[in-house]
Amino acid sequence: MGLKKKNIIIVMIVLILGLLSSLVYFKLYDKEETINLSYNQFIEKMKAGQVKTVYLVDDPKLKGILKNGMSFATDHPRTENFKEILLINNVGVEENKGNLMLTNIISFIGFIIAFGAMGIFLSRQSSKQTSREFSKMSNMEAVDQGDIKVTFANVAGNHEAKENIMDLVDFLRNPEKYAKYGARIPRGVILYGPPGTGKTLLAKALAGEANVPFFAVSGSDFVQIYAGLGAGRIRSLFKKAREKGKCVIFIDEIDALGKKRDGLNGNDETDRTLNALLTEMSGFHENEGIIVIAATNRLDTLDEALLRPGRFDRQIEVGLPDVNARHKILKLYGKTKPLGKNIDLERIAHETVYFSGAQLENLMNESAILAAKESAEYIDKAHIDKAFYTVIAGEEKKDRSTISEKDREITAYHEAGHALMTKLIAPLNKVTKVTIIPSTKGAGGFSMNIPPDRMYRTKKDMIDNIKIALAGRVAEEIIFGEENITTGASNDIEKATEIIVSMIKKFGMNKKVGLLNYDVLQGIRGAGIDAEIIKEARRVMEDLYQQTKNMVYTHIEQLSILAKELLKKETLNEEDIDQLIKQSKLYK
Repeated sequence: MGLKKKNIIIVMIVLILGLLSSLVYFKLYDKEETINLSYNQFIEKMKAGQVKTVYLVDDPKLKGILKNGMSFATDHPRTENFKEILLINNVGVEENKGNLMLTNIISFIGFIIAFGAMGIFLSRQSSKQTSREFSKMSNMEAVDQGDIKVTFANVAGNHEAKENIMDLVDFLRNPEKYAKYGARIPRGVILYGPPGTGKTLLAKALAGEANVPFFAVSGSDFVQIYAGLGAGRIRSLFKKAREKGKCVIFIDEIDALGKKRDGLNGNDETDRTLNALLTEMSGFHENEGIIVIAATNRLDTLDEALLRPGRFDRQIEVGLPDVNARHKILKLYGKTKPLGKNIDLERIAHETVYFSGAQLENLMNESAILAAKESAEYIDKAHIDKAFYTVIAGEEKKDRSTISEKDREITAYHEAGHALMTKLIAPLNKVTKVTIIPSTKGAGGFSMNIPPDRMYRTKKDMIDNIKIALAGRVAEEIIFGEENITTGASNDIEKATEIIVSMIKKFGMNKKVGLLNYDVLQGIRGAGIDAEIIKEARRVMEDLYQQTKNMVYTHIEQLSILAKELLKKETLNEEDIDQLIKQSKLYK
């Protein structure tokens, strides 16, 4: 059925409904209870002041309303001075009742027609929007990487991921070599890992090295409210790819369309879109030369049908870089920047534990911006240190006049507590910086505690991290009293709680709860498990807090020395902290 014919039918239905509604309205309106009066009775009631309103219309009968609310009808005298008589006797006169009813009916019909027209307009606009969305994806072209293509030379670190991707480059360049052995090209690769680790960069490097077109889309591009649009976009994308022959399709944030299906909403739009993607990937010809690379931060949320062989054949983890990879990334981003002789990139690599590649690039970029603002000849160590603070905690707050001396003192003892506890129980950790300068992100200060690069965390490491997190609140309580503890430890308590719960629920590191993963048991016992975990987590937290309190109290002299120096200088580096602790004869 054509759109024009469909709109005509809608208008006809609206008009018929409007007329029926008007007839019903008219019947109800005209069906008021009316008493018949003789003309003499009407005159008597008028003289007695019982008549409220009379309608003077072209009608054989004279109609009106009495003051008791009753409608009446009587003979129409049709005399010239009748209206004057009515007004003299304080009777209201209306001469357009019929016209008023007609006006109401016409207005009602007009409203119905306008409402219907608005519905048709919105329907047309929806159809136009759907067409535009289809057209947008249909007109999508491969991303132009410019004159300088991204290659593996632009990717530092992630050696294992690069090696896996390099295999695909050889597949695209020399498909006949693999066809000789009966090997087929992997149809899909999923890159998973934390944000900012270089998943998109690896996909671009694959296309750049193989010199093939690169299609880049996001999973959210296929999540639409219009039925069938997401699936249509998938089919349009793969049609474009087949026209190019060999190419790379990159789908970022694939979990937006590829989450596990629950079986309850099998006909919703997301499932239809996912089914279209599965069908397209299964429909590849052998060694067709199309490789689909998807990126996600959560591999565990993806539907199993996506991960089976023949679709996304490979799952490659792109993790946070180790110290050697961080050094290479810093050198890569430092090539185009005028670095001063006092900058030691290897030292920076050791200090940036848990930094992603994107954060390292941001660190170098922020330092370059700071040097440019000062019109400095080179980027020196001071620029790097200031940029480090910016990346971790945000910009330093310039105006600190509103911060009271008492608040500065509380912050100094709090941060000194963290630094002292790190030196006491985790000597392998580096405390590269402690500051009480507030940031624009709301932090009153921070203590930068950098653990050594390790593959695993031991139970002792986790307990030490809990004690270090609690040491700030402990220092506040010891110095200022339990009644004067502050909200400054909220983030520390959150971190400590997360570690304790993980130890109990996931890692089986609690003897009382047992060697079980309680996430697996959650659906079996429900709330009983939560209550048991909360009880044990609270006991562990209180025990570790008391241990931390005893240790800080034993070394209260060193705590005070660090805090007073922080109040004086506002920022201490690791050399300053070590020297102060040695002077206080901590290691005697």
